Amino acid sequence: MGLFHRKKEETTSCCCSGNCTPEAMGQAETEKSAAGVKVLGGGCAKCNALEEAVRAALAELDMDTAIEHVTDFAQIAAYGVMTTPALVVDGKVASYGKVLKKEEAKALIQKVRCPAAPGSVPS
Repeated sequence: MGLFHRKKEETTSCCCSGNCTPEAMGQAETEKSAAGVKVLGGGCAKCNALEEAVRAALAELDMDTAIEHVTDFAQIAAYGVMTTPALVVDGKVASYGKVLKKEEAKALIQKVRCPAAPGSVPS
């Protein structure tokens, strides 16, 4: 019976199975605040589909912005994202856990980049 055995010491682990170091997390936090459009995900078909929808949305908006595809799970975790694919616009998580259509991506990009001025009435 194992009723009176000493409890094993609990070890803490990070969200990426022990691959996170303070340096890696610090770098991820720094990169998180950088302006631009990022797709977060491991490189699966859904992540690639989101990237294509975002690329089409940016083209329609006449925004010449490079899209960075982040596959490093330490960097993804730094955004607080646990479900991919995710879309990050100018350091803000705009969507996660679903593949957006072009129109949805376009609306989210506009919302983050061109928020309505305070007191204005949306058209």
